Amino acid sequence: MIALTAVAGCAYARRWRAARAQAGPRAAPGWRAACFAGGLLTVLVALVSPIDRLADQLLLMHMVQHLLLLDVASILLLLGLTRVILRPVTRHLEPAERRAGVLGHPVTAIVAYVGVMWVWHVPAFYDAAVRNPGLHAAEHLTMASAGLLYWWHVLGPIRSRLRLNGMMPVAYMGSTKLLVGILGIVLTFSPSALYPYYEHQPHYWGLTAGEDEAIAGLIMALEQSIIMGIAVAWLFTRLLGEADRADERAERYSSDVAGAGL
Repeated sequence: MIALTAVAGCAYARRWRAARAQAGPRAAPGWRAACFAGGLLTVLVALVSPIDRLADQLLLMHMVQHLLLLDVASILLLLGLTRVILRPVTRHLEPAERRAGVLGHPVTAIVAYVGVMWVWHVPAFYDAAVRNPGLHAAEHLTMASAGLLYWWHVLGPIRSRLRLNGMMPVAYMGSTKLLVGILGIVLTFSPSALYPYYEHQPHYWGLTAGEDEAIAGLIMALEQSIIMGIAVAWLFTRLLGEADRADERAERYSSDVAGAGL
């Protein structure tokens, strides 16, 4: 994993420097590079830090690991990209989107995002994943992939033919976070522990398996609410900015027409 993130970091650094050389600092500002580096660091924190070891013994730490991969890393990695940085593959994205068909639709991203969280938290699947390293790796891969697909429709720097416009991103965010938040509430208020695996692990901080599960569910529900709040505020700000720019363009056009008429 460390080697993969190092390769990704080097490839990004090369493209970031090339983008600045070709189109100037505005095409690849420093904060974009910082976001991408933060995304790679988040992946490492989730998978090769003490969080990964504790995740085998505490459900709440496993939940933190999942949310880092699903949301935090995906958001930071996508914020690190611009059209110019992606220029070598830009021309291939639209044809790939057409070939993907329904798989490239935002509704598919919602289903994937919600689906991986609900399916992997079915007790039978969850216990199988924590006991089988190969299945556990597949769990992490599907969560990271679903997160990148989901957030691409909100943060992707390249305009999609299925781009979410107007208030659609708010509905996109709200529906998803509500459905995942419900799962967090189910875990928080479950009358008994749903995952037998954790009943036989060390009870750190004096937590029982049921208390550990309740905290994990609370972490999920709160994280979904916080992320949705931040994202919706950002979306409204972006929407207002686009409206202001549209008004400015309309005013310039009116002025040009008036000047031509004179």
